[in-house]
Amino acid sequence: MRYIIYGAGGIGGGIGVLLQLAGCDVVLIARGAHLQAMQQHGLLVRRPSGEQRVPVSAVGHPSELTFADGDVVIFTMKGQDTSDALDDLERCVGPEIPIVCGQNGVGNERSVARRFLNVYGMLVVMPATFLVPGEIALFGEPRAGLLDSGRYPRGVDATVTQLCADLSSAGFNAQADPDVMRLKYGKLLDNLGNAVGALCGEEALRRSGDDVRAFMRRMRDEAIACYNAARIEYAPRSEVGERRAATFTSGEIAGVERGGSSTWQSFRRGLPAIETDWLNGEIVLLGLEHDVPTPANRALQLMAKRALRDGSSVGSVPIEAIVALEEQLAAG
Repeated sequence: MRYIIYGAGGIGGGIGVLLQLAGCDVVLIARGAHLQAMQQHGLLVRRPSGEQRVPVSAVGHPSELTFADGDVVIFTMKGQDTSDALDDLERCVGPEIPIVCGQNGVGNERSVARRFLNVYGMLVVMPATFLVPGEIALFGEPRAGLLDSGRYPRGVDATVTQLCADLSSAGFNAQADPDVMRLKYGKLLDNLGNAVGALCGEEALRRSGDDVRAFMRRMRDEAIACYNAARIEYAPRSEVGERRAATFTSGEIAGVERGGSSTWQSFRRGLPAIETDWLNGEIVLLGLEHDVPTPANRALQLMAKRALRDGSSVGSVPIEAIVALEEQLAAG
């Protein structure tokens, strides 16, 4: 197999470079200054055990590749970039190529399955930071992350079995799971708080005062109510947490800022879009479809979009402002 990592930031770059170091054929797709830095100097990978600069094969667009049988594309871009990536792939290679959604949320698989034949979900629990072009930090030790995978909507085949074997050889905890979406719905319960860390600051999230804890609990309660109404199976947070604990602890890397969630990193880098619509927005959509109120998730979604539009910095929105919007929405 050749692995084409589409969206080679912290997660994608980490998966790609460790697969390459394990002997796999890997190409990274990236853009901008990050792409230029990797093409000129390779990818600097920083870990608690040390750092290594790795020469990589990196391109800016699928049209720069010659596709062949055995190619597998792993999506690691944010959900808001999935549609454009699908357009590009369909023009360049067609709908038969296998696509693995190594992304937060549960909506990307549905988007891909509308257009492509072979779709896979990947649970991604991996502490990685990408803030500097050409550099990534992987904090997980002894394994870099948890990457269980399976066919969408369910099942296991030869492709995913080989993928998990290669990921395991590369230093990940990766099991082929026929119900991987159950795991991804479970992880979504934790990702609902990503924008809290971005808006209120990661320190506020780590301190988890009573107001933050209560708000986070209300968001998760809304999500579980939506799951139950829609008859969606999901892994309990404790199950995902146990798998994580058996995979890694997050170490320290000298001279490297320990970033927060993917949403925090998007705000920190000043990107023009965030993935909140694919996290909290997923719960809002389920609520609308099944008549379940979701004011907490809607409030965080709206506040994050306002902050992005206004150019607000990380940590500039107090939790009280989000709760006030939640109460306003709940009151109708």
